[in-house]
Amino acid sequence: MRHGNGYRKLGVTSTHRKAMFANMAVALIENEQITTTLAKAKDLRPIAESLITLGKKGGLANRRRALSILRDEDSVKKLFSALAERYKSRNGGYTRVMKAGFRYGDAAAMAMIEFVERDVEAKGAKQRALLADKAATEAEAAKA
Repeated sequence: MRHGNGYRKLGVTSTHRKAMFANMAVALIENEQITTTLAKAKDLRPIAESLITLGKKGGLANRRRALSILRDEDSVKKLFSALAERYKSRNGGYTRVMKAGFRYGDAAAMAMIEFVERDVEAKGAKQRALLADKAATEAEAAKA
């Protein structure tokens, strides 16, 4: 019987899987939408939902638990401020997984995982800010 075998191994070690889902959760919190394989998206959903629940509960202990999972302070700040405020009246169901066809190279089923009621401007905001800073420093250097 298969009772209690709830997660996929995804062909990687447990430590690799833990780190991979932490990185994916950070990317999801930062961009509010990511594209990955269907299996990874389905396994990321409970992790992301539990992190949102930690953010909604607030408190120092929950912030430290989230930081131990994510290992990224900026993501934890966003989780406990913007996302917790956005979903304070919602009882679960913070993410959705939508199928997105098949990958060209190996025909793996792809999917997009995103937050419900997401901020559309959040996707790629960090990269846009970095590019703007780089352009500003180059313009400054050209003036001098």
